[in-house]
Amino acid sequence: MKRILPFIIFSLSISLANAQPQEQLIEVLVAPDHANWTYHVGEPVTFTVSVLQFNNPLKNVEIDYVIEPEQMAAIKTESLRLKDGIASIAGGSMQVPGFLRCWVTATVNGKEYKSCATAGFDPEKIAPTVQYPDDFRQFWQKAMEENAKVPMDAEMTLLPERCTEKSNVYQVSLQNFKPGSRFYGILAVPKADGVYPAILRVPGAGARPYRGDTGNADRGIITLEVGIHGVPLDMEPSVYSDMMSSSIDGYWFYNLDDKERYYYKRVYLGCVRAVDFIFSLPQFDGENIGVTGGSQGGALSIVTAGLDKRIKYLAPFYPALCDLTGYLHGRAGGWPHTFKKEWYGDWNNTPKKIETVGYYDVVNFARQVMQSGFYSWGYNDNVCPPTTMYAAYNVIDAPKELVLAQDTWHWAYPEQYAQSNEWLVAKLKGE
Repeated sequence: MKRILPFIIFSLSISLANAQPQEQLIEVLVAPDHANWTYHVGEPVTFTVSVLQFNNPLKNVEIDYVIEPEQMAAIKTESLRLKDGIASIAGGSMQVPGFLRCWVTATVNGKEYKSCATAGFDPEKIAPTVQYPDDFRQFWQKAMEENAKVPMDAEMTLLPERCTEKSNVYQVSLQNFKPGSRFYGILAVPKADGVYPAILRVPGAGARPYRGDTGNADRGIITLEVGIHGVPLDMEPSVYSDMMSSSIDGYWFYNLDDKERYYYKRVYLGCVRAVDFIFSLPQFDGENIGVTGGSQGGALSIVTAGLDKRIKYLAPFYPALCDLTGYLHGRAGGWPHTFKKEWYGDWNNTPKKIETVGYYDVVNFARQVMQSGFYSWGYNDNVCPPTTMYAAYNVIDAPKELVLAQDTWHWAYPEQYAQSNEWLVAKLKGE
C-alpha cells in the first residue's frame, strides 16, 4: 500500500489539475454565508446547501455532510433530508487561523454526487510549521556553485512541425547536476531579429510530453517549457505513463532520508540551469525573465525565484510542497502529504526525512523571494491545501498579489490563467 499510494495521489492531482469538473445531471452547491468565504477566528460560519436538477431545487433529497478542518478528522457528521432542495448547516468556527471544510454528498437514484465549500479563518495569519535549517542558504549556495562547474553542453534540435510563422521551436537538452545527467525543455523563440524577454514554464507533477508555449513566443517573448525527469519531451504519451508506473513511481519520496541525494535536488538545480541557458541565448534581452507553473510547477516557480535572483517576476498557481510538516503539528501538510499518518503511517516520520524536508520545503524558499509575484489558488483545493499555500505566501516579503477563486479545487478558471499571463507579459515588456 505504501508503494501504490503515491501513484494514486499523483493520479488524483493530475486529473484535478488538468480540467474543471465535468457537468453532472445532479448539481450539489455548497457555500459559506460570507461572500468572500473568509472569517475571523472565533466567528461562526453557516454553509448553505442546494441540490439542483435542471437548475431547479430537487425536493426531498437525502444528503450526508461532514465538517472538518481540511485533511483532518471530522468534527461533525450528520444526515439531512432537504424538503425543498435547500438547507443551512451550522458549521461552527475555528479558534486558530486555518480552513474549515464542509463536504456534502447527495444520493439520488442510488448515485452519489459530492461537493464541498471551505471557510478560511484569518488565513493571512497562518504561520509555517516547517523548520528553517541554520545552514539553508549555505547548503543551496554550495549546491549552485557545484552545479555551475558542470558544463551546460546545450543541444538544440529544431522541431519544424511545431514552428509557427513567427516562432521557431526546438527541443533543448542541457547537462545538469553531474556529467551525463540531462535536463530537457521545449524552446520557442521569435524569428524576427532583435532581443526579447523570456518566460520559464516549470511543470506540474508527473511526466508527460510538452509542445512549448508558441502563443507567447508569437507575441515576442522567448519561452522555455521544461520537464524534470531527464528524458526527451517529444515521446509518445504512453512512454511517460509507463515511467510513472515504474522508474519514477513516487519520485517525490526518492532518497528523502538524504538531503544530498533527494530527488528534488537535481530538479531544483535543473530549473536554475534552465535560467543559465536562457541567459546564454543571443535573442534574450539579458534582463527580463519570469517563471510560472502550477502545483509542482507553482512550487518550482517559488523555488527558482528564491534560488536565482536573475528571475524578475514569478506567477505560481496552487503551489505544492508547502509546509510539509503540517501533519506533525495537527493540521494539513502540502502535497505530496508526506507525513499524513492515515496514508503512510510513520514510514516518513523519521528524523532524517524531517531534516531533509527543511531544505526542500517551498516555505523556506519563499523566505528568499525578493521579486514581484502574482499568485492564485482556491479554498477548495484538496491536493494542495490552502493552509499550506498561505504558510508559504505569508512569509514572502516582496511585492505580491493574490487572486483567489475561492470555489476552485486543484484547477483554475481560464480567466485566472489569462490574468496571470497578462500580468507576466506586461511586467516583462514594461507595459
